[in-house]
Amino acid sequence: MMCLYLNNDWKMKLPHPIPYQGSKRNIADQILRYFPGSFNRLIEPFAGSAAITIASAYYFKANRFVVNDINEPLANLWDAIINNPKTIIKHYHDIWHGQLGNEEEYYYQIRDEFNQSKKPEYLLFLLAKCVKAAVRYNAQGEFNQSPDKRRLGRNPAMMRNDILRVSQLLKGKTEILSNDYQNVLDGATEWDLVYMDPPYQGTGVNGGFNYAGNIEFENFVVSLVELNSRNVPFILSYDGRTGDKTYGLPLPTALNLTKIEINAGRSSQATLLNRREFTYEAVFLSPALVTKIDLQRLTGITSCQIDLFAAHG
Repeated sequence: MMCLYLNNDWKMKLPHPIPYQGSKRNIADQILRYFPGSFNRLIEPFAGSAAITIASAYYFKANRFVVNDINEPLANLWDAIINNPKTIIKHYHDIWHGQLGNEEEYYYQIRDEFNQSKKPEYLLFLLAKCVKAAVRYNAQGEFNQSPDKRRLGRNPAMMRNDILRVSQLLKGKTEILSNDYQNVLDGATEWDLVYMDPPYQGTGVNGGFNYAGNIEFENFVVSLVELNSRNVPFILSYDGRTGDKTYGLPLPTALNLTKIEINAGRSSQATLLNRREFTYEAVFLSPALVTKIDLQRLTGITSCQIDLFAAHG
């Protein structure tokens, strides 16, 4: 397994209607560098904020998309944003203005209504208003994150602009699913590109959207082995580090993945503690993908260095 290091020197201004902690929007430009020249579909089995799908459409990297998330209300929200944007814009406008003068109590009222109805417009408001865009569900599958009391949430005019832009990019080109990730991967072919950003280990139930149990590490590795056996190109956002602290169990070297480390900037937590530490996001390229791209040109390293990285991981 080779490991390379890249800097994220600028941030893209892409439409971003769904705020989401851990979104790859700010490093999407670096991830897109490793896309092959042509492929049939971009498949996101763990879509979340769908940042890579949006960036791919914006920069003409793909023409067909599969957006999947096991969280059905989130998938329904993406369907509304992409296929019925004016309706979700109107709902968000009305809900957002309804909070004025009674913000905290109103938030909890909307949260209760969402947990009863699962309506996408309620979810959008909660995502725009909750603390640090850090989605939390309890063991019963109920949204239980608190509001950020310092702000009102995304302004309706800005939200309207982002929703319309995303709809323009993805409408008529996107299949929206709410299936287990393994079922989605089963449909991927060597002519597709899969981008995966699974929930961090141990956070599948309470640390993010309520996936159907935790993403079991062993089962996930088996899925990667199967993708390799079918020559499916994939990019995996999997682990990272801040300073000397690393996250995530190491992936088996037998997968023969190429690891790229992207400098995602100063850690906000370290900054609060007056420490100069940077966060590095790691992505892994599958063997089938590496054969389709010019890795030496993209990274500036020599073939000898590639062999050295591969030997020592």
